[in-house]
Amino acid sequence: MATFISWLIPFIFISDPILPWGFYAHSLINRMAVFSLPPELIGLYKAEIQFLTEKAVNPDRRRYAVEGEAEKHYIDLDHYGDSALQILPIYWSDAIEKFSEDSLRQNGIGPWSAYLTFVSLTKAFENKNKAAILRLSADLGHYLGDLNVPLHTTKNYNGQLTGQNGIHGFWESRIPELQAVDYALWVGKAEYVARPQQAIWDAVANAHSQVDSVFRMERELTLAFPEDQKYSYEERNGLTVRVYSREFTEAYALALDGQVQRQMKRSIKMISDFWYTAWINAGQPDLSRLSDGVIEEEKLERDAKIKTRAHDNQ
Repeated sequence: MATFISWLIPFIFISDPILPWGFYAHSLINRMAVFSLPPELIGLYKAEIQFLTEKAVNPDRRRYAVEGEAEKHYIDLDHYGDSALQILPIYWSDAIEKFSEDSLRQNGIGPWSAYLTFVSLTKAFENKNKAAILRLSADLGHYLGDLNVPLHTTKNYNGQLTGQNGIHGFWESRIPELQAVDYALWVGKAEYVARPQQAIWDAVANAHSQVDSVFRMERELTLAFPEDQKYSYEERNGLTVRVYSREFTEAYALALDGQVQRQMKRSIKMISDFWYTAWINAGQPDLSRLSDGVIEEEKLERDAKIKTRAHDNQ
């Protein structure tokens, strides 16, 4: 446990808990994925672990600055009905033939976009482009992590359709922030993924199968919990903000029977597997011979014209 906490401490204080898994969880997931890599990769990834940890949140920051970014983080399967997983093509070219691209983007393109990021990472390995490898690895970790969150697979993403506003940040931010230090997040060694596109859709299907329990458990707990004990107030960044109380959060996590921890572990394993698979598919280049290119800081300025989904992240 002491070793795990030593991995955790360096970035506990860099994540802003009231920003948009949440920033904290994305950083932890990317960081833990590094330790499952084989010797041929871990030399590069461990040396750059702080970059991979900090930049895990860039895709979320990008949502407010880059047109077309927001829809890469989710897919509203319920928009397509109960047979969504049967009627949606796993290949992007087939999907835009069957549905208009505008319609697909409006309802989220997460699975297809994640695969394209994986392809780009493979090309970066082929080109031995260190800056691109690190940037795309961080991005891919974020996108795969998002697709393992049940609330990224439904149009009721923040409980706004069922009177459960705020559940998004509650599930993916508040619970990990309070409990992740006690999670056992070792997932074993990275493995080769023979069918990456199918693996992505399998992860989405698994996450979506848990949507009902996410809402049902919160609803049942709210009815059973003293109303004045559901929320509390905390000081954050000089502001007093309302958050789900520690007691309600712990009760919800218990009712979900470790669901958040399981999905974090699925994310970690999947990310490590995909990094490894991209390297294998690129011909296993020697990463000790990469040139030290300059990794330019991404300039992300909020664009007020860009509309994104609003969901509180406690």
